[in-house]
Amino acid sequence: MTYIGSKPADKVLTASDITDGVITKAKLADTYFEYVNSDITALALREATNEASAAFNLPNQFIETFTDDTNLGTQTTCDRNSGYMETVVEVSGAYSSDGNTIALFHFDNNITDSSSNAYSFTNNGSTAFSTSYKKFGTHALSMDGSDDDISGTISGIGTGNFTIDWWANTNGTRTSGAAERHFGLDMDGTVASGNNPELDFGYPGSTNTNSVNIHGDLQSPADWTLTSVHATSTTFDSNTWVHNAVQRSSTTLYYFCDGIREGTNSCNANNVDGTFTIGARSGGGDGERFTGYIDEFRISDNARYSTSGSNGDTIFTPQANSTTTSATGTLIQSANTVGSAKTKVGGTMLYKDNAGTATLGTDLIIYFTCDGGSNWTEAASYNAVTPVYSTGVKQVRLGETTCTSGTDVRYKAVWANQAASSKETQLHGIGVNY
Repeated sequence: MTYIGSKPADKVLTASDITDGVITKAKLADTYFEYVNSDITALALREATNEASAAFNLPNQFIETFTDDTNLGTQTTCDRNSGYMETVVEVSGAYSSDGNTIALFHFDNNITDSSSNAYSFTNNGSTAFSTSYKKFGTHALSMDGSDDDISGTISGIGTGNFTIDWWANTNGTRTSGAAERHFGLDMDGTVASGNNPELDFGYPGSTNTNSVNIHGDLQSPADWTLTSVHATSTTFDSNTWVHNAVQRSSTTLYYFCDGIREGTNSCNANNVDGTFTIGARSGGGDGERFTGYIDEFRISDNARYSTSGSNGDTIFTPQANSTTTSATGTLIQSANTVGSAKTKVGGTMLYKDNAGTATLGTDLIIYFTCDGGSNWTEAASYNAVTPVYSTGVKQVRLGETTCTSGTDVRYKAVWANQAASSKETQLHGIGVNY
């Protein structure tokens, strides 16, 4: 018999064990098979990895290499990521609220401000929530260019710096009869000239589809135009999500498209607190309302992006999603009905110390159940197997564990003490023997 790891000397047959010419299970002892099963499980894990297979069952084994979510039951503050599980979880949205966030709107079938201010905005006209075109979460805000906008009262910026971020998708359409698709921001502050502060972002129609014309009253005289030409690889007429950001830094207004600095203009430090109307500028006539989809709209009381560089320079890369590392996490296998009642479970797992060094049984704990989760028992032992499975991925034999009898055999992985860049423990595979 060939073993991976240490050969159990007390389980090697000698001549005295077979004097009668008969080898019985009693002579081999039950624990002898633990090592055989471990070897078979290791081979099954390697085959599943080589073939990029989904989780599957053998007659007395279950193999999981995290290629999809098919057999993953409960996932609490952990997530599957390219063939492994960890507590680094992708957040639905690019940004999390911080000390400079005045409002952070998400549109998962409602308007929710996740900032500490928790502003309540109202959707007006035929504004709706779309599941067909969305950047994050389950829905995006949908506007048809007729009478749509959302509005509410914002405070905390005053005459200071601000940054406004949002994602837009025109879906290749434009307002009927309008030369441009206007995404307006009407801000009811007090302006010396008597005009309300507002910004009007015109996404062009059938021609010049790579430019954005910005008009506004953030300076005096009220009418000014900032025309920015974006990189030719992005067109606002396609079904493409585009990140937009406008920020006021002292008396200069900056516009960024997909992180590229597109243009600047001087502006006054006018008070912008008051009622914000998102999606339409004052007047709200044809051509002054937006047709398309909006997702994740953030208002900040600071200049978030660098003012260095020149127009056409890439200043930042918009985040597609953010991640957070949870200190703890729990993964429970989905239901796994077996042919007969079981009371003993063992297995093999593969894990990687992506950062730091995990203590098995403390930072990553494996439990087994035979009765569908009514009773859980921690693996009897964690025995390192050499050589390693692959670069950085370690093999561990999970000792035979006695469980409460039942016909639903599952594993549970529990993480603790995880922290970004200092302790990140990844579970790359697990095989359960029963």
